[in-house]
Amino acid sequence: MPKKDIVVIGASAGGIEALRTLVAALPGDFPASLFIVLHSGPDSPGILDVILQRAGTLPTSSAKDKERILPGHIYVAPPDRHLLIEPERICLSRGPKENRFRPAVDPLFRSAAQVYGPRVIGVILTGGLDDGTAGLWAIKQLGGTAIVQDPQDALVPSMPASALRHVKVDHCVPLTEIAPLLVQLTKTHLADEEGIYEVLEHLDIEVKIAKQDPAIDQDVRDLWDKSSYTCPECHGVLLQLEENGRERFRCHTGHAFSADSLLAYLTEGVEDSLWTTIRTIEESVLLMRHMAKHVKDSNGSAAEEFQKKADEAFRRSELVRKAVSAHEELNVERIVESSET
Repeated sequence: MPKKDIVVIGASAGGIEALRTLVAALPGDFPASLFIVLHSGPDSPGILDVILQRAGTLPTSSAKDKERILPGHIYVAPPDRHLLIEPERICLSRGPKENRFRPAVDPLFRSAAQVYGPRVIGVILTGGLDDGTAGLWAIKQLGGTAIVQDPQDALVPSMPASALRHVKVDHCVPLTEIAPLLVQLTKTHLADEEGIYEVLEHLDIEVKIAKQDPAIDQDVRDLWDKSSYTCPECHGVLLQLEENGRERFRCHTGHAFSADSLLAYLTEGVEDSLWTTIRTIEESVLLMRHMAKHVKDSNGSAAEEFQKKADEAFRRSELVRKAVSAHEELNVERIVESSET
């Protein structure tokens, strides 16, 4: 009888140390295959596999496209690639970013749930915002097991806290208890449970999009409602899906956002716009001050007018600076956390 032999793990801020601790506690005869996504930038050195190999005893490597899945092996998502799971093989993709990241946690979790259903154990560790919540929900929908690091134990609690709010999590434990729990769960026989769960149509579509199938060919517009927002990545119209009382967004080119990640992206865009405004105003201040000095000897009244306009512009730039300062206090994670208290 099959067992729970596919473990998918997602982490972000604070994740390297958390993963080191988890991997170090796994025994050398751990029977399941492990797949890890840690948020990273496209220019990341991609040495997480080396770090984790030194921390533990299980063989660890950066995942390779079409590589066969081996038991007792740890596969790490390389920079700028989604790590996806197919039957007995790995798929790497440069599909659209999700929640502003590639690799992202949700595509890995969805693909594992789609292929292996009840055999999957999903684990969410420390990290900001809420990547992994939708993927962990998919794992639960298809009979898998959900584990979340206790937010009070996490360096950055937002990712595990979000999962707890939106998913019926099976286990919420401190980091040091996750490895023993995984060992226990991988001994669980599944009996006849495998195969009795129906894969939702939108989940199938989202896995295809992550594999770089064009979203426009996947009937996304027929399944999702049109929203009032535009995609911050490509400026296309965002479509809206309500999933278990939680809203998510995806554009017709494939970029995907939770409500929290979309707000974070838009918040950063507002700040960028404000700084651009400051730069533009202050360039005009410098030019008018220069002109005031240049014509001072030949035309005193013109020089005074230039200086007056420069002073007015400088005051306006100071007002925008104050707006930037106030805007920086709009922290998405703090808003979400305070709304729950």
